[in-house]
Amino acid sequence: MNGPFAKLNALLARHVPEQRIYMRTERTTRYFRATPLFQTAVGAVITVGVCWTVIATSTLMIDRISARSDKTQAQVMQRAYEARLNELSKERDTRALEAQTAQDRFYIALEQISQQQSELLQAEEERRELATGLKIMQKKLQVAIKERDEAQKQSDSVMAEMQAVTGSLSTKLGSANDTEETLTTMARALEDTVAQRDQLETTAEELYTQMSEMSLAHQLKEQQTARIFARLEQAVDVTLGPLEKALSNAGINTDSILDEMRRTHSGTGGPLTALSISTKGDSASQLNRDAVEILDKMDRVGLAKMAVSKLPLSFPVDGGYRNTSGFGYRRDPKTGGRRMHKGNDMAGARGTAILATGDGVVTFAGRQSGYGKLVKIRHVRGFETYYAHMSKIRVKSGQRVSRGERIGDMGNTGRSTGVHLHYEVRINGTAVNPSKYMKAARNVF
Repeated sequence: MNGPFAKLNALLARHVPEQRIYMRTERTTRYFRATPLFQTAVGAVITVGVCWTVIATSTLMIDRISARSDKTQAQVMQRAYEARLNELSKERDTRALEAQTAQDRFYIALEQISQQQSELLQAEEERRELATGLKIMQKKLQVAIKERDEAQKQSDSVMAEMQAVTGSLSTKLGSANDTEETLTTMARALEDTVAQRDQLETTAEELYTQMSEMSLAHQLKEQQTARIFARLEQAVDVTLGPLEKALSNAGINTDSILDEMRRTHSGTGGPLTALSISTKGDSASQLNRDAVEILDKMDRVGLAKMAVSKLPLSFPVDGGYRNTSGFGYRRDPKTGGRRMHKGNDMAGARGTAILATGDGVVTFAGRQSGYGKLVKIRHVRGFETYYAHMSKIRVKSGQRVSRGERIGDMGNTGRSTGVHLHYEVRINGTAVNPSKYMKAARNVF
């Protein structure tokens, strides 16, 4: 050993003495020299191997612990997400119940208004009849007073003549008897006229009292009707607000879609007709205007409900699920390349109910390449929804379905890595983000 290795070996020999390993056989004895450099090299190799083993083992343990931690954290997040979904579902059911209760109260109040309208019309008719009778009684009273005054004048005239006749010596007894009979007749007629006058005055006072009572009852009815109208308007606003907000959040012009619903559903008839209040006066006109305004809003509520039910503005999954992939470019789970994802993926248990998100007609129900078992539904205004990877299809092509109707079960057919629903929303053939439309109706259904 020459050169630098010899120097290095001599330097190491101070700390690592040379060793000899003897190997003896029956005939010969041989030995192997372990120089300090060789021993140092073998020790370094063993040390490196031990260190690498320790590091690799530590890395594997850390990865396993991290994986367990991530899995536990994912399970905790999943449970929290499912709990949040359950809370949202309960809140949605509560809102739906409140809306149904408000609607029931609305129809009860509408029935009360119809009944009160009939009572108002009847009271108005009775008031008119009493007013007519009062006018007739007033005319009769005036005639009776006039006759009484004439009878009084005649009585005074007869009395004057009688006094004149009584004081005259040329008066005949027959004329006196005639005069007495005439006075008796006039007195009786005068008494009858006075009695009739008193009776007419009593009747007039009673009619005035009835008129006052009817006027007060009419005012109370008007105030009660006004309060009912106010409650009705509030109930209509509570129902109409979320519907218009859902359409606005979906980017749909509310007036245009309502006009379209009005054109396509133009049947006439039904209970919601304009109220006809015959009572004269500013208050009656105001009530009539309020009634027409409320009926217009009720018509708008009906059209808005119809529009929302026909547009894909609800959730397609009935049960627990979690969003696994959203709309937009993503890394393909099969190839790893960057590809456009045209819908939302929602994972859940196999067989979870898949619901139609709006009224429409099924245009396709079967298998289609990477979509697996697929259902397509055509809605109004060029909207179309896709429901892919289902395990079972429950509708047929050409079938008309309603919002919330079950159309299939969640599965793993087609180009899929696990049980989930691939949900798409398309407008005139162009895919759009479904989340926008699912979130739009969050406070409605």
